Amino acid sequence: MRWRNKADRWLAFEELEDTLKEQLRAIEKDEQLLEDHFYKDLQFGTGGMRGEMGPGTNRINIYTVRRAAQGLARYMEDQGRKAMKRGVVIAFDSRHLSSQFALEAAKTLGKCGIQVYLFDELCPTPVLSFAVRHLHAYAGVMITASHNPPEYNGLKLYGEDGGQLPPLAAGILTEYIQRSGNELLIETEEAQQLLKQGRLIYIGEEINQAYIHVLKTIQLQQQNNKDLAIVFTPLHGTGNKLIQRGLTAFGFEKVTVVKEQEAADPDFSTVQSPNPEEHEAFKLAIRYGGKAGADLLIATDPDADRLGLAVRNHQNEYVVLTGNQTGALMLHYLLEKKKQQGTLSSNGVLIKTIVTSELGRAIADHYGVTTIDTLTGFKFIGERIKQLEQAGKQTFLFGYEESYGYLADAFVRDKDAIQSALLAAEMAAYYKKQGQSLYDQLLVLFETYGFYQESTYSLSIKGRDGEESMLALFNTLRSAPPKWLNEVQVTEMEDYASGQRLYLSTGDRTPIHLPKANVLKFKLADGSWVCIRPSGTEPKVKFYFAVKEATWSTSQKKLARLEKKVLEMVGERNILSALKQIEHA
Repeated sequence: MRWRNKADRWLAFEELEDTLKEQLRAIEKDEQLLEDHFYKDLQFGTGGMRGEMGPGTNRINIYTVRRAAQGLARYMEDQGRKAMKRGVVIAFDSRHLSSQFALEAAKTLGKCGIQVYLFDELCPTPVLSFAVRHLHAYAGVMITASHNPPEYNGLKLYGEDGGQLPPLAAGILTEYIQRSGNELLIETEEAQQLLKQGRLIYIGEEINQAYIHVLKTIQLQQQNNKDLAIVFTPLHGTGNKLIQRGLTAFGFEKVTVVKEQEAADPDFSTVQSPNPEEHEAFKLAIRYGGKAGADLLIATDPDADRLGLAVRNHQNEYVVLTGNQTGALMLHYLLEKKKQQGTLSSNGVLIKTIVTSELGRAIADHYGVTTIDTLTGFKFIGERIKQLEQAGKQTFLFGYEESYGYLADAFVRDKDAIQSALLAAEMAAYYKKQGQSLYDQLLVLFETYGFYQESTYSLSIKGRDGEESMLALFNTLRSAPPKWLNEVQVTEMEDYASGQRLYLSTGDRTPIHLPKANVLKFKLADGSWVCIRPSGTEPKVKFYFAVKEATWSTSQKKLARLEKKVLEMVGERNILSALKQIEHA
């Protein structure tokens, strides 16, 4: 259906929810803006279905949420009564309308005869994943837009293993959603009626207690943790209660919470972005840290699946670690402790994404641990954990991605900032007893394995024009890949859309055994690499840069040159003309 027809259908719907009706009437004369609200249906990306809130099929609202829930219900009906009886767990974060969207999903599923377990308060994403497994539910729904700006919301769908749906399953479910018909006419059942029928059950504290009980099993070192001073901020999100409970259970007593950011706030009013990847998000925590003399600063995003750390450097200033650096520290600590305790599996596996630092692979190789690469998105890590369990030949030890997501134990199947916070605090306390900080230990890793440096850059592609520019960018790079970057020869282009690796010097091709995705990765002769992909959660193209050198300063300089070269070629203001500047040897 053309976008104009969809817009007219919404404009003519007399029972349209009042707020959406107001918003729609306010933009109906703006042809370009109206088109943006309706020119497509929201699709599943690396982080589920996510978008700006408002009227239209290209926005998150009660009708697009109902449509997704209806698709899930119809899929479960086709799986049989057992699947319907096992039911769906639904949770929500601190964003605008999250609790309402969760209830709408519950009322839609309940109307279709699906058993629903609905959290009675804000819930971190990893706890939703845990709850699906704990309750032996068939599926899970998490209402969240993770770290996106306040105007965004969305939903993630989880399978019975507690992992986000991988592409094949998401594709099948998308077909069911597309067959759900007119989203404005999907029927729901009143919550009170579902409660009377027992089809809707509220859950909460009993799940939290079960999660904390299992969480205690990840402790690697029995030690006195009372001396480590921690400042923690949940950035107005869902992580506050359980991270504080977890730190208490692990014996940490010097924990200061950033009061201005402790309460849930859908506007995230104290930060420009509620994302621990952004250094600005640590501004208040750093101020608190200076007053408290804190050894470690911890920040989590609104749905508590991402974690950021800040530690003191040798100038006694707090520096925010990158996701790659935090992941490497956690991996090394975990493997070293297991080796010392004699519990390191001989068939152990590290799972990381293709845009995650190669430092992790170097550490894993040192301990005899196999590294498996996946596409970007933690759902692919969760999928590989499931495959490892089914095969029964290898043991999952750790999973992480550069975008501040880590998993130390597979009782959760998504990145888990609560697990990560406790692991980070434990290793910081351990190194403090050795007279070291986490910053000191990071330098030890660099001295041992090489100075790996990475960075990212995002290019906004909002609207149809932006998407067309993005397609032109990828088409140009595929048809004429650069042969030199940063005065270094480009040796390989990995095209994950075609599933082939092209060796530029010979023209030979080999297969890439990963799902198809619109991702390009260029490998250079000196070990550097550049990766380009569309964001699965925001209207952006993301660039990843990575280098390795013998010293900190040379690696930083090399990284800066590589960034500059690539971004000069792919100019933000005029992509098509900038692409013509690509030099071919």
